[in-house]
Amino acid sequence: MPRQITQVFPRERQQAEALGARIRAARLRRRIPLIEMAARVGIDRKTQSRLEKGDPSTSMAALIRNLSVLGLASDLDRLAKDDEVGRRLSDLATSERPHRRHAANVRRS
Repeated sequence: MPRQITQVFPRERQQAEALGARIRAARLRRRIPLIEMAARVGIDRKTQSRLEKGDPSTSMAALIRNLSVLGLASDLDRLAKDDEVGRRLSDLATSERPHRRHAANVRRS
């Protein structure tokens, strides 16, 4: 069965490319050659290169390992941490929910 490709929109592609460029810059600042970075991450040189170019088809595992090797793994903890919109939607759904009385709490006259 062929692998399904998820559509990436232009804005998302730009974000992926910018992330790849930041990972490449971090690697270069540490003076780690591409082939050595790939070996440390556990992927081949081509996959490392694709990740640094922002190819969204590279695995999340490769991204996580890259951040770890670069000493940036704590950045993962900040991704989607503050879901303000989700909290507001949850609060709205909770406040609009009708309150039901439990049979045990209802007094009969």
